[in-house]
Amino acid sequence: MPSPSLAEADALPVAPALTPAASPEQAPEVWPLTARTVDNRLHVGGVAMDDLVRACGTALYVVDEADFRHRAAQWRQSGADRVHYASKAFLCAEMVRWVDSEGLHLDVCSGGELELAVANGFDPARIVFHGNNKSPDELAAAVAHRVGVVVVDCHEEIDRLARAAARTGRVQDVYVRITPGVAAETHAYMATGGDDVKFGFPVREGHAERAVLAVASHASLRLAGVHCHIGSQITATEGLALAAERVGLFVADMARRHAGTVDEIDLGGGAGIPYVPGDLRLDPAEFTAALRTGLARVLPPGTVRIAVEPGRSMIGSAGVTLYRVGAVKDGLRRRFVSVDGGMSDALRPSLYEARYTAWTAGRTPRGTPVHSVIVGRHCESGDVVVPDIALPSDITPGDLLAVPYHHAMASNYNAQPRPAVVAVSDGQARLMVRRESPADLRRRDAHGEPVQLSRV
Repeated sequence: MPSPSLAEADALPVAPALTPAASPEQAPEVWPLTARTVDNRLHVGGVAMDDLVRACGTALYVVDEADFRHRAAQWRQSGADRVHYASKAFLCAEMVRWVDSEGLHLDVCSGGELELAVANGFDPARIVFHGNNKSPDELAAAVAHRVGVVVVDCHEEIDRLARAAARTGRVQDVYVRITPGVAAETHAYMATGGDDVKFGFPVREGHAERAVLAVASHASLRLAGVHCHIGSQITATEGLALAAERVGLFVADMARRHAGTVDEIDLGGGAGIPYVPGDLRLDPAEFTAALRTGLARVLPPGTVRIAVEPGRSMIGSAGVTLYRVGAVKDGLRRRFVSVDGGMSDALRPSLYEARYTAWTAGRTPRGTPVHSVIVGRHCESGDVVVPDIALPSDITPGDLLAVPYHHAMASNYNAQPRPAVVAVSDGQARLMVRRESPADLRRRDAHGEPVQLSRV
C-alpha cells in the first residue's frame, strides 16, 4: 500500500459542529432564571456581572438564588413523597441553609459533607448518607449524629454499620442500593444503573437479595428502603420507568420470598438540564410520573413511598462562571481564547466531554462567528472550558466571558486557588465561599515534618 502524501498526512481533521455563543435572550433555557442583558451588560439576580467582577475578581462563580428556589419548588410539587437535595451538586454552609429553608432532605456522600451539614444546623434525621466504600469512622459518625438513613453499598459496609449501631444501642435505618441492569442514555462515566458498575448490588445472580438478607440478619439495622440510581443528565423517561419497574419487581419478590417489606423506594435523580442552546430539560413532574408509571406496573398503588434525589437539576442552571480573557491566538483551524481559569474550576469538559455555551458579560459583541475553543491556563492539552464554539470574532483580551457552570468539581490542580462563590438576589450579592489564596495552599505544606509511626 503506498504511503500517504505529505499533503494527505498534514490534512486537518473535519471541523465538528459548533455550539453557538448565546445570550440569555437568545437561549434562556441555558441561563439562570434572572439572567438578562441590560444596557449591553449581563445581569444575574439584578446584579451587573462586570460590577461584581470589580468587587470580587475572576475567575468567579455566581449563583442565582431565585433560580435555585424556583427549581426546589418544582421538585417539591413533582409528585414525589420525599425530595433529597444531592450535596455533590454543590454544598457550602449557605447552601445547607437554603436546602433547610426549602424543607428538603439532604443527601451526603462523605464524612466531610455530613459534618458540613450538621455543623450548620441541618437536622440529621433528614440526612441520607450515600457513597461507596464509606470508612468505619464515617459510618460511626453517621450513627453518632443519628443520621436518618444510610445507603449501604457493599457487605463490608453492612457489617461495619451494624457494629457501629450495636455499640450505641441504636437501630439504624438503611437503604440497600441495587443496580437493576438499566443503562441510561448518557456518558459512560455518568451511567450507574448497569450490571457492571462500582455502585450497589446487582439484582442479577442474587447479589441484591443476599444484601437484603444480610441487613435483616442484624438486629441493629432496619431495612427502610431500596435505592437505585441509573445515571445523570437523563432527558428520556423510558429508562426511568423501566428501572422503577425492575426495582418494584425486586421489592415484590423479596416480600413474597422472605415476608419482608420496605417503606420507601429511592429512585435517585439524574434529570438532565440544558447546557447548550436547544438542549432539553427533563421536567420534575415528568421525571416523577415516569417512576410512578414503572412502579404501577408491578406494585399496587400506595405500597411504597417514592423518594427522589435531584441535585444538578435543582442547582445546575443557577450557576454562572465569569472569566477574564487573557489571550486570543489563531491556530490552523480554530481560534484559542484563553481565560484565567480552566480544568481546576471547570472539569466536566475534560472528564465528560461536556459542551457549553458562553457570552460576554461586560459588553455586547458585534463580530461575525469564528470557530473557537475557550481554553484554560493549566499545563494540559485537555484543559478546555468550552470546546468548539462559534464565538464572535471581536472577542479580545480583557473581555469578560460568562459560562453557565458552577464549582462542584473544583480542585487545586497546578496549585491554582479555587474561585470564590457569590450568591445574587434582588440586586444584592453575598459571599458564599471565599476565594482561596496562595497562602491557603501553602498552609497545608508540612515541610517534611517527621511522622510518628505506630507499631502493632
